[in-house]
Amino acid sequence: MRISELSRRSDVPVATIKYYLREGLLPPGERTSATQAVYSEAHVDRLELIRALLGPARLSVEAAGRVLGVIDDPPETFLDVLGAAQTATAPTGASGAAADEDPDLDPARELVAELGWTVDPGSVELTQLASALRAVEAGGIDVVDGGLARYGRTVHDLAEAELATVPTDEVSRAVRQSVLGTVLLEPVLLSLRRLAQQDVAGRLFTDEERPDQAD
Repeated sequence: MRISELSRRSDVPVATIKYYLREGLLPPGERTSATQAVYSEAHVDRLELIRALLGPARLSVEAAGRVLGVIDDPPETFLDVLGAAQTATAPTGASGAAADEDPDLDPARELVAELGWTVDPGSVELTQLASALRAVEAGGIDVVDGGLARYGRTVHDLAEAELATVPTDEVSRAVRQSVLGTVLLEPVLLSLRRLAQQDVAGRLFTDEERPDQAD
């Protein structure tokens, strides 16, 4: 199909498709002349994936490129799959744009040790956790009974279930599941948490007892 047909099929403007081509997110089509190319169903599927990464997943073009790069060139062993998935989806820089430049890692290490987890001591997620813990402390936030370890245990149960969905018959399929599962499910989890809070709040407070109506 020509690029105009690809645009119609994917509901992506031609100018946007050309931008994705320039940025390397979309593989080039098969050249039929110096100025013309044809595209396949694989390009339609790829555009759908790109839109998911840039839309619901809220990745930057650079981060989407890293994710697609891992999918296109997966690691050779299953042991490297999770590392590749997390590296591809990590924010640029050691601690992310909103994190401290050099956070104290001790609180994060202590929490991980309390949970009994074995993690990469150089993991970017450890640095992000340290920054997040500092923000919680600075905000004076009261955490649930059982402390932050309760969050950790709940998330660990979810992680076990998630990794059980990763296929083990083919590395490329494992990478796709791990990478896209990490990126595309995080907005789902955030939305579910907030919707659950709405439900619980509605059960806890009657119309007369809502906080915004309290004296």
